[in-house]
Amino acid sequence: MKIIAAKWIVTCDENDSIIEDGAIVYDKTIKEIDTFENISKKYPNEIIEELEDNSVLMPGLINTHVHLEFSSNTTTLKYGNFMLWLNSVIASRDELVQKATTKLISKKLEMMKKSGTTTIGAISSYGFELEACLNSPLNTVFFNEVIGSKADMIDTLFNDFKARLQKSEDKKSEKFFPAIAIHSPYSVHPFLIRETLNIAKQKDYPVSAHFLESIEEYDWLHKDEGGFLEFFKNFLGEEKAVTKPMRFLEQFQNLKNLSFTHCVEASNDDLNKIEELNATINHCVTSNRVLNNTKLDLRKLDNINFSIGTDGLSSNNSLSMFDELRNVLMMHSEFEINSFAKKILKAATFNGAKALGLNKGTLAKNKDSDIIAIKLPDAIKHKEDISTHIILHTKYVKKTIIRGIDA
Repeated sequence: MKIIAAKWIVTCDENDSIIEDGAIVYDKTIKEIDTFENISKKYPNEIIEELEDNSVLMPGLINTHVHLEFSSNTTTLKYGNFMLWLNSVIASRDELVQKATTKLISKKLEMMKKSGTTTIGAISSYGFELEACLNSPLNTVFFNEVIGSKADMIDTLFNDFKARLQKSEDKKSEKFFPAIAIHSPYSVHPFLIRETLNIAKQKDYPVSAHFLESIEEYDWLHKDEGGFLEFFKNFLGEEKAVTKPMRFLEQFQNLKNLSFTHCVEASNDDLNKIEELNATINHCVTSNRVLNNTKLDLRKLDNINFSIGTDGLSSNNSLSMFDELRNVLMMHSEFEINSFAKKILKAATFNGAKALGLNKGTLAKNKDSDIIAIKLPDAIKHKEDISTHIILHTKYVKKTIIRGIDA
């Protein structure tokens, strides 16, 4: 058992509780959280690690949506338009994947840890980042992704998916969790969706899918036209979308931990369906901006859980969650900054844990001991604005605890 104390504890619980001069008693899980005075009285013979002035303890950040397989990209891909970007990904895919070695991905994961992330939802198309994730102290929900819309390739694609899923299942541990991802409504045949979701339901796995990321996707799925028409003609010989948005969503019934990523072109009916499914929306504001897509209207998500993801370095310049949170804070200028900072800090912790089905994301009794310590540059004068200052001033953390162990 260990005890750690700081000037501030930001719990990110349902009540947005903040403890001034607080302390946490923990091992793998949190045993108690209270004021330093009360904890020191209750545990008079225990050593308490007291952090420096202006320190804050808070839950480790949860990046619910990240692609690691394109981690070698910096200046290769085309930005500013979704179709130009997608074509550049296809043209440079082999080159980028080859450069994204286990060593390189491990460095990216270490950087994520230093910048406050303790848990990731890793979307895996090929399984090439498996070893790096296993070697990292970060908690990983490993989303094995199924993709492919051609009917004559279904058996091959499904067998490949099952082989990758089995590899991740063989490595399941207290920090590594196999999961399932459906790429998107435009790129996965309904049969593949049905069969992979049957596995998810049987094994109670978290499920994630991209959904309506661009206007091109919207036009293709609703009207069989737009930028995707030429793309599908050229690459797959297809002139009609394999499914429609609502039909796609209807296939995700009875899943406990379900998330959809982007959703920037989702209609009100789509959002109502996502709410009915009790799903989370993974918000990746930097990626949406880089690809010139619509900004997610968070005002429509009052009854929908939303979390924060960085997406991958194919459409972002950073995998730091604090960088992403700053971008979210600045991009959504329609909200008052202090109340919104509190909301998105919870989205990156409490909501992320809900999306991934993990006992994390909150500093509370019996929750997993995933804790980060940061140091603010000066004393806090207004307690109610602490979330704003955490987001604005934190680049790297001073200390990371994952499952009760210094990482």
